[in-house]
Amino acid sequence: MTENTLGTPDTWLDEHGAALYKYALVHTRDPHRAEEVVQETLLAALQAQDRYTGGASVRTWLIGILKHKIIDLFRRDAREVPLDDPEVPEGATEEEHFDATGHWCNAPSDWGNPEEMLERGQFMAILQRCLEVLPPRLARLFMLREVMEEDTDNICQEMAITPTNLWTMLYRARIGLRQCLDRNWAV
Repeated sequence: MTENTLGTPDTWLDEHGAALYKYALVHTRDPHRAEEVVQETLLAALQAQDRYTGGASVRTWLIGILKHKIIDLFRRDAREVPLDDPEVPEGATEEEHFDATGHWCNAPSDWGNPEEMLERGQFMAILQRCLEVLPPRLARLFMLREVMEEDTDNICQEMAITPTNLWTMLYRARIGLRQCLDRNWAV
């Protein structure tokens, strides 16, 4: 570890916490999730501090870790579908909502089509598996550009590639994903 360029872990939050939080908030759009992913980033950095080579500034290194934590968060979200707790108005009874046979009197309008929701969940699982079989560099580039909506210049700088190379690699990633989806997703 290069102590003089890395600094001490107990100063990372003070020196870089605001920048990490802003970056996470822009990508997660949720203050609680942004805080969570920043905490995960600092923990991962603490565990990986001996692998810091000094090739980038500490903030750049931390943001690189943060990007991976955000991608992990998106992957978890794609696999998990949270269920909302229904709000039951005070004094409401079953008779107001169900008929004598136990069916809804008026089906809730915001439920959507359960078959479509199931298909969407299955699609996301297959997409995740397809991303995992892509070469790691192509999968990362696809996630940065299409999921995290990173700026082309930032991606090129981070991955040390030209814009032409970026678009070529994105094309290859999309073709690979399409072939994988064609094999694994029955339409």
